[in-house]
Formats: sequence, structure tokens, C-alpha cells
Amino acid sequence: MSNRIGLTASEAVQLIQSGNRVFIHGSAATPVFLIKALQQRYAELDDVELVSITSMGDVDFNQAHFHGRFFFNSLFVSANTREVCNSENGDYVPVFLSQIPQLFKENILPIDVALITVSPPDLHGFCSLGTSVDIARTAVDTARIVIAQVNPRMPRTHGDGFVHVNKIHAMVWEESELPEINYSSKVNEAVQQIGRNVAALVEDGATLQLGIGGIPDQVLQNLTGHKDLGIHTEMMSDGVIPLIQSGVINNSKKVLNVGRTVTGFMAGTRKLYDFVHDNPSVRVMNIAYVNDTSIIRQNPKATAINSAIEIDITGQVCADSIGTYEFSGIGGQMDFMRGASLSPGGKPIIALPSVASKGESRIVPFLKPGAGVVTTRGHIHWVVTEFGAVNLFGKNLKQRGKALIEIAHPMHRESLERAYYERFHFLPQNA
Repeated sequence: MSNRIGLTASEAVQLIQSGNRVFIHGSAATPVFLIKALQQRYAELDDVELVSITSMGDVDFNQAHFHGRFFFNSLFVSANTREVCNSENGDYVPVFLSQIPQLFKENILPIDVALITVSPPDLHGFCSLGTSVDIARTAVDTARIVIAQVNPRMPRTHGDGFVHVNKIHAMVWEESELPEINYSSKVNEAVQQIGRNVAALVEDGATLQLGIGGIPDQVLQNLTGHKDLGIHTEMMSDGVIPLIQSGVINNSKKVLNVGRTVTGFMAGTRKLYDFVHDNPSVRVMNIAYVNDTSIIRQNPKATAINSAIEIDITGQVCADSIGTYEFSGIGGQMDFMRGASLSPGGKPIIALPSVASKGESRIVPFLKPGAGVVTTRGHIHWVVTEFGAVNLFGKNLKQRGKALIEIAHPMHRESLERAYYERFHFLPQNA
């Protein structure tokens, strides 16, 4: 292999040709410097397909001059790709996060070029995929060409993310701050109460999966009195740090990776990136392992905490679209909802505010036309709003409707009761 070190970004992306499928590293590892260089070549390229999960930073392909040049085929839609993925110049692939590596390995979506961000090589020539190993591990392993943005601000993480320089065809040095997310300031009273309600369901010795956002952050803030918690999660944010430092999270009760916090990727502030740097107690691993239900179920009391856009009164959860408009993706919700339900003492939880930002109820008689069902009513267990928590497992449709109406916002309960009556021909109080 003739790897090229010390190239400019413009030189490195010359390796990308028309018709290539290009993988873009995600979250805090999004290689924005390389993406910008690729975009500058738009007039020379045709039909370049881009695949990624969540990306961060200035990644805007929804511009007229990119049409026909780039097609954004997203595996999980993020804020900066939402417009292009809902246009004729992009689309969304519904897929469990755990199975995306399979798409690469089995040549269903073979990768021609992988654009990644890595830490500088160590004394033995190994770089690290840092904050995002997830699907990037398999993308790097299967890509014909690997182009790396080498950023000394990228933490060197332990786990599955090591990549030797001999695997990299072109390396571009670019020191820049990683994208940061901080949800601690975006919390209202409802989210605080949801955090308390969810935390009340978490048992000592539980193994947690949490996403990122105000609700997971509030859950973590309410776990300071718990003992012997573990972390096995697809993504991790700053909220776990004080609990690890205080010993609340010690991973001592886990069956797999005892004493180690396991995640597929992370997004947060510089505090998080510094915390995981060269920290052997944190393992950032291949998502095919992290999100494998046969792995998740082995840890005791696996408690999966996920969110939703809306849920109907029978328990169908839409978490990836607003009607036909693709908003995010399936991601790992079903991986962990199923894995937690099979874990000894496990609890799959959907936590959501009772109303959306404009006051509409998130508990609805029917999902919006075209909405995607991420968690089916056969997989749903706990549902939590600021008005309480209900367990739908084992309940029939009428009982589910009654339970969900009880945790809906009071201003919407009457209309939900009317919809319930139209469907079942009696009031929920009589169920």
C-alpha cells in the first residue's frame, strides 16, 4: 500500500471519483475539513453517493450546485442533513443501527471511500477513531480507500477503534476543536419531572442505555443516590462523568465488560472528550457488538431509555419521522428496547414530554399519515411522561389506551377519551 502522509485536503480528496459511494464519519468525528474539500470538487464529479449516520458541523449538501453531483443517502438523518434527505437529492435508509455494518460487509452498500477523523498515530503507528467507532469500524475495514483527517484534538479511545497508518491511503493534518453539544441549559419543568419519573424506575445494579438530550441528562442527575450502576449504551454524553467519578456508575454488576463503561460513540463537550482520552475504563466499540440484542440481554437489569416523536393509544411509537418527513432514524432504539426486554429484570422505557413545542399532544389516537413505526406495540413496555409512568406489557388495546390517557397532558385527555370512545364504544374509565 502506498499511503500518502502530509497531503492537503484538496489533494487527498482527488482519490474520490464519480460514481463512488463515500462513507462520512459521524457525530463529533465528522471530518468537516475533508467534506469542504470534497464539496469544492463538485464541478468535476457526478453521482457521488454519501452515506452516514448522525453528523455534526457545517455539512450542507442542500445547495443547487450540488444537485446531480452528490446524493445523500442517510442511515440516520441529522439536523444538518434533514433538508437534503427530504429532497430529490437525498433519501433515508430505514435500518437498525446494529445491522448497518452488515450492509457494508455483505456488499449491500459497499464502501468505495471512507472519510474519517482520527487521533495522531501512537509510537506503534495506530491512530484512533476516537469519539465514534460505531459503524465507522466496519466502514474502514471494508472500504477500498481510507482518507483520514488527523486531528490532535481527537481523543485516543480504547476499544475497537484503532486503525494502523498502513490502512490509511491519505492523511491530512488539521487541528480543530471537535463539535460540542450541551443540553444542560435546554431543560424545562416537564423534562425535569420526566427525569425524576424515569430515575424512579432505575434499580440499583442496573445496566443503562441512554441517548443524548435533556431527558437523559435529567435522568442521570437524579441517580446520585443509586448504587452499582453500569453503562452499556450506543451513545454517551457528559452526564455520566460525575456518576462515574462518584462511584455510582462502577459497572461492577455487569456480566460482560465488568468494570468498563461501553459505548458505540459519544457527543458532548470538551470535558467528555478529555475524560475518555486514553481512559481504559471506557471502551468505544463496534456497533455490531454494542447493539447486538444477544449482548445487551446478558447484562442484568438492562434499562433502555429512549424517546419518541409521538405514540398512539395502542402503543405504536413513531421516533423517526413527522408524518412523511424524515426527521431522524430508527437508530438503536429497537436494538435496546428488545435487548432490555430480554435482560433479567430489564426495563425498556420510552420517555417523552406529553406535548410538542406548539402544544400538540404526543399521545395521539392515530399516528400521522406516513409516520414510521420504530417500536411496535409488541415491543413497547414502559412509557413515561411528566404525568407519570405506565407499563403496557401484557395489556390489551383498551387497557393501553386507558393507561396512556392517564399520563397525557390534562388539556388533551378529553379529546383522547372521545377518540377512545369512537374506537372502543365505551369510555376508558370502564376499561
